[in-house]
Amino acid sequence: MQTQCNDIFAQLETWYGGDSGRYLQESILCAARPMLETAFGYHILQLGVQGDTPLCAASPINHRIGCAAGHRAQVGLVAEAFELPLESDSVDVVIAHHCLDFTDHPHQVLREIQRVLTPQGQLLLIGFNPLSLHGLHSRLRGWLRDPLWRRHRPVGEHRVTDWLHLLGCEVQDVARLYAVPPAGRGRLRAWLARLDRWGGRHNVPLSGLYVLHAVKQVAGLHRPRRALRGRSARLIGLVPKPAPSPTPAAPHACDVFEKGDVAA
Repeated sequence: MQTQCNDIFAQLETWYGGDSGRYLQESILCAARPMLETAFGYHILQLGVQGDTPLCAASPINHRIGCAAGHRAQVGLVAEAFELPLESDSVDVVIAHHCLDFTDHPHQVLREIQRVLTPQGQLLLIGFNPLSLHGLHSRLRGWLRDPLWRRHRPVGEHRVTDWLHLLGCEVQDVARLYAVPPAGRGRLRAWLARLDRWGGRHNVPLSGLYVLHAVKQVAGLHRPRRALRGRSARLIGLVPKPAPSPTPAAPHACDVFEKGDVAA
C-alpha cells in the first residue's frame, strides 16, 4: 500500500511539473499566501504533494516538515497520512495537498490531521473538485486506464466541510481555482488564462480545485485511549520544551569556613 501511494504522488508531482501543473501551483500559492504568511507557531507540516517548492516554504515558521508515504525530495518524515507518528496537539499548521484525493481512507486522514493540530491550529486543505471541467476530464482519463487518474478518489468541498464540522473544525474561507484549465497556445491560451483568473476572483463554485482554510476549535480528538496507548511509544514529540534553569551551586566548605572566620 505504501509503495502504491508513493507511486501515485510521484506521478502527481510529475503532472505538477508540466505546463498545467505549474500554472495551477502558482494559483494555489497566490490563494494560500495570505493565510501562510499570517499563521505563526513552532511547527508546520505538509502532507501529500511536495514538489520542488513546497507551499510551506511561504510560511514564516522555521520548522517545516514534509511528510509522504515514500522517500522523495523535500520529504523528512515517511509515513501514511492516515497514521501520523506525531504526538497529539503538536503541530501549529497542516497543509494537506491532495492527500484526500488518492486515498481509500479520507475520513481517517482528516481525523489524524485534527488529532495532531494544536488547539486553534490551522489547516490548509487542497483538493480537486469532482463537479468541474477538470473533474470530468480526470474521470474520462480514469476510464481510459490512465495510471494516475484511474486511482483518483476526489472528495467534494461540501463533504469535507461536513466532516471537519463533525471533528470540531470551523471552515474560515474557501478559494476556488482552475475554473477553466488553460489549453492550447498563443492567444487561445492567454484568453483561457484570463477567463480562469476571472473565475478565481469571483470564486466560481464549479472550479476544478478548492483551497479550504479551517481552524481546530477543540482541544483534542475524542478517541478511545486504548487505541492510542499502543502507539504512544512511537509518537514523535514536537512541542518545544523550555530549557532547564541553572541550579545554584552548593557553597563550598572552604567558603563557609572563610566566611565564619571573617564574622568572628
